[in-house]
Amino acid sequence: MPFETPPPSPPAARRAPTFQANAGTDARQLLRALLPPRPALRHVLQAHARLAVLGLATACALPQLLAVLPRLPPGGADASYSYPLALFRSSNSASAFASNHLLRVLPHPLPLSLFPRLPRRNPHSFTFLLASLSNHLDADHTVGSSAYRFLGSHVHALAVKAGAAGDLYVRNALVHFYGVCGDVAAMRRVFDELPLVRDVVTWNAVLAGYVRVGMVGDAREVFDIMPARDEVSWSSLVGGYVKEGELEVALRVFRNMVAQGLKANEAAIVTALSAAAQLGLLEQGKFVHEVVQRERMPVSVNVGAALVDMYSKCGSIATAREVFDAMPRRDVFAWNSMICGLAAHGLGHDAVMLFEKFVTEGFCPTSITFVGVLNACSRTGLVDEGRWYFRLMSEKYGIESEMEHYGCMVDLLSRAGLVQEAIELIEGMPIAPDPVLWGTILSACKRHALVDLGIAVGNKLIELEPAHDGHYVLLASIYATAKKWGEVRKVRKLMCNRGTSKSAGWSLMEAHGIVHRFLVGDMDHKDSVQIYNMLGMIDRRLAEAGYVPDVSSVLHDIGDEEKVHAIKVHSERLAIAYAFIVVDAGSPIRIVKNLSVCGDCHEFSKMVTKVFSREIIVRDGSRFHHMKDGECSCHDYW
Repeated sequence: MPFETPPPSPPAARRAPTFQANAGTDARQLLRALLPPRPALRHVLQAHARLAVLGLATACALPQLLAVLPRLPPGGADASYSYPLALFRSSNSASAFASNHLLRVLPHPLPLSLFPRLPRRNPHSFTFLLASLSNHLDADHTVGSSAYRFLGSHVHALAVKAGAAGDLYVRNALVHFYGVCGDVAAMRRVFDELPLVRDVVTWNAVLAGYVRVGMVGDAREVFDIMPARDEVSWSSLVGGYVKEGELEVALRVFRNMVAQGLKANEAAIVTALSAAAQLGLLEQGKFVHEVVQRERMPVSVNVGAALVDMYSKCGSIATAREVFDAMPRRDVFAWNSMICGLAAHGLGHDAVMLFEKFVTEGFCPTSITFVGVLNACSRTGLVDEGRWYFRLMSEKYGIESEMEHYGCMVDLLSRAGLVQEAIELIEGMPIAPDPVLWGTILSACKRHALVDLGIAVGNKLIELEPAHDGHYVLLASIYATAKKWGEVRKVRKLMCNRGTSKSAGWSLMEAHGIVHRFLVGDMDHKDSVQIYNMLGMIDRRLAEAGYVPDVSSVLHDIGDEEKVHAIKVHSERLAIAYAFIVVDAGSPIRIVKNLSVCGDCHEFSKMVTKVFSREIIVRDGSRFHHMKDGECSCHDYW
């Protein structure tokens, strides 16, 4: 007879685990085991429930829960504020420890209203009260508010009355508060009152206070006399120089910090990368990246976005994409940096594709995202796509068009020769148009030889912004195109009478960590003789290859020979000639210009890449030009 398979046995009933609460268990140690390094409110609530299960949620343990609570944001739900208040009221100790942590977690103005009713206080209570005010000022950017200065000085007076004003931590909080307020006189007075009651935090607070109000010279004086400096001291000084536009000084300070063996913090890294990006200096940016790699710093979202931005603005868009793709986590800022970087390099199709991927991955675009996308369409002549995204921005995402978006659309249309449509867009704007938009129209008039319209727009712009040199230059250029040299002279005379002068064009190039700056016709460089000899050789080789100078950008009624001489000494040509001397033949020549490259220098640079087999990357006032084998990434559309 066949064997019968016995029916399966019913599974044994599973019992819920039981816990034996040890009366000697330390709640603080248990919380440390239960919570992540940076707990959120929900983590603390879960830990509280676990303590309750273990029978350890006693009144004596509740202050420890207060101590691990994160600082709660302003405007939160009443439930999130009621929880710390309930913890405090349920604590039978009513200690200064519990009082101080209640002040720490609650946002302004709750600490101020609770402070007089607290049963126990100590000097640290004033520290947390001042921190609440400072954090609120920082978040709201209400520096200089007399109401908040009054509140802070009132807390200061209470601290003096309680005999707590001599405490180091209270003094540090006071110095920081007055610095955040922008009251550097009060900040310095507190700092100078008790010279023996100071530590590096005190010095850093004064340093940051001066930086905040733009007094970087005073910050440097404080920095130079500090008895001890840490990474915060160096980071503050680097940030101060970047804030005031002294970018090369900021990078020198950063290098000095690294040379002295200090480990750069994230703030210093991001700030130094910003300085390198603004200058367009790849070697400087690479040095900062090498510091990140050498110190084995994690590439956080902020550092990753800063690296993407730096490599994009320094002309290395392929490396920017590598960094972006390798980021373990990306936020909207990183995506925006990559989209805007691709747009600036003329890779409009790639930027649009990345935007579509950005949306597919569930991110919601911001106003900046659409600036990047519209700019990408403008740089690549994607007119229909630009119109589509301009409508999509408001119709699908509810983002109101700002001046930057209108600027991108006007640029897109006017570059494509649709100048009348661009004018209609300006005239139909619900906000008053910026003169920059009409300046874009004026540039289009020059590009498309619309002389009459250009004259009308140019004269209108000069009346709107009589101190803006670019309007005079463009108007004079339009007159010069029409051979109206008398009108050119009138524009120049008007410019002179109004005290307006043309911005000097300059070009930067970097070699072996040293930045070289050239002006038009520059003779001040130490290697000027070699530079001009090299430039002469380049000119001869290009002439043999068929290059003929285009002198249309010279706005003087002079002979063609003189015009050729004037154009031959433009700053980017001097930079290229010097790069031939100091940059290895296999390396790209990288140049940063403050103004847009002129048509002839653009053609000259393309010919150099063809005749000498050199790659040239120029970042001008509006975009990148990657030139190789006689071709440019802009396809002569800029």
